[in-house]
Amino acid sequence: MTMPSNTDTLPGGTHIGRTALRVTDIEAMTEFYRDVVGLGVQHRSDTGSVLGVGGTPLLVLERDGDALERSRSGAGLYHNAFRVPSREALGDSLARIRDGWQLSGASDHWVSEALYLSDPEGNGVEIYRDFPRDEWPIADDGTVRIGTEPLDLASIEAAATGAARAPTGTDVGHVHLEVTSLKAFREFYVEVLGFEVQTTVPAACFVSAGGYHHHLGANTWHDRTTPIEGRGLSWFEIVVPDRGALDAVRERIEARGVAATETDDGLAVTDTDGIEVRLRTTAPN
Repeated sequence: MTMPSNTDTLPGGTHIGRTALRVTDIEAMTEFYRDVVGLGVQHRSDTGSVLGVGGTPLLVLERDGDALERSRSGAGLYHNAFRVPSREALGDSLARIRDGWQLSGASDHWVSEALYLSDPEGNGVEIYRDFPRDEWPIADDGTVRIGTEPLDLASIEAAATGAARAPTGTDVGHVHLEVTSLKAFREFYVEVLGFEVQTTVPAACFVSAGGYHHHLGANTWHDRTTPIEGRGLSWFEIVVPDRGALDAVRERIEARGVAATETDDGLAVTDTDGIEVRLRTTAPN
C-alpha cells in the first residue's frame, strides 16, 4: 500500500468526517439542523439523532439531559462548518435561515463565501461554499491566504433555487475550535497529528492537509482557560485516505507519548483541552 510521501504530515484526501454535539433538547436541535441547515434525518431515537446528506452522516446529536450549559471559561466549539457545493446551494441556505432563523454574520474570505448563525443551544454554525481552488490567493511561502471582507448577500440570495434540503456533495468542510493555548493547539494538531499551518491571524491559527485552506481553525479570542465541559462539542472525526496514513499518525502519537484508544475503525485521542478526536479510514458503521 502506498505510504504518504512525507509521513510527518497528513496526506491529501484527508478531511473532516462526522462531528458530534452533546445536547439537552434533542427535538429542537434535530429540527434546526433539518429545517434551517437542510440536513436529512437518518436516524432518530430518544437518545439522539444522526443527520446528513444522502447516505453520508455528518452530524451526531447525543442527548444528555443532565449536561450543564458550557462554561464561559471552557474550551470547545466555535463553529461546525457545513460546506455546500455551489452558490445556488448557499443561496438556498440563506433563504432557509431568513425564513426560519436569524443570520448573525456573513463574510467573503477570499477562498470561500460564508454565512454564520447559532443553533438553539448556542453552538456556532457556518454554512459556506468554496471558490474554485485555482482562484485562492497564495502567499509567497505557498500557503493559502484567508481574509475577511463583507459578503454580497443580494447576489447570494439571487442564486437561490428554493431547495428545502442541502444537496448531494454537502459535507463538513472544517471545524473551528476555541482553545486555551494556540501553542498547545499547534503542538497537538500539527506536530502530532500532522496538519500544516496555512494562515495565522491575531489570536487564531488555521491548519489543513493537502493544501486545503483549513480543515481546523482555533482561536483564543474569548480567553478560554479551562478544558471542555458541559453541552456542545462531544467529538469530531478526521478521515485519512488509507491505512498507511493512519499508521503514520499512530506512530507519531506513540512517539510523543500521547494516550490513544483503539476503535473498531481507527483510534481516538484527546487534545490538551479535553476535546476528543477520532481518526479513521473507512466509512462509519
